Amino acid sequence: QVQLVESGGGLVQAGGSLRLSCAASGIIFGFNDMGWFRQAPGKQRELVARITSGGSINYAESVQGRFTISRDTVKNTLYLQMNNLKPEDTAVYYCNARQTMYLTDYWGQGTQVTVSS
Repeated sequence: QVQLVESGGGLVQAGGSLRLSCAASGIIFGFNDMGWFRQAPGKQRELVARITSGGSINYAESVQGRFTISRDTVKNTLYLQMNNLKPEDTAVYYCNARQTMYLTDYWGQGTQVTVSS
């Protein structure tokens, strides 16, 4: 079955960096768009970054120039490199896979990122 397992979250000071990983099983990148979403308490889940099955990438304006999404097809792992972190980046970050043919979504359990000022 499909499994998405995030790791790499934690506590970091403003200006610091973290690298999130999403180990995917039961997922073929060529048939899925992959993305990172985040959700802070009391707020809606928002898209942070997405890489499509064809390799196209887009970012939320708030993270442009600071975050980088990438994938390793051999390891079947999705990454999010986060640099120059800000307190407003504090949220639970979720890995997402969307089947391009059926638009079926799969989600990881989330990993907490907390950025102190």
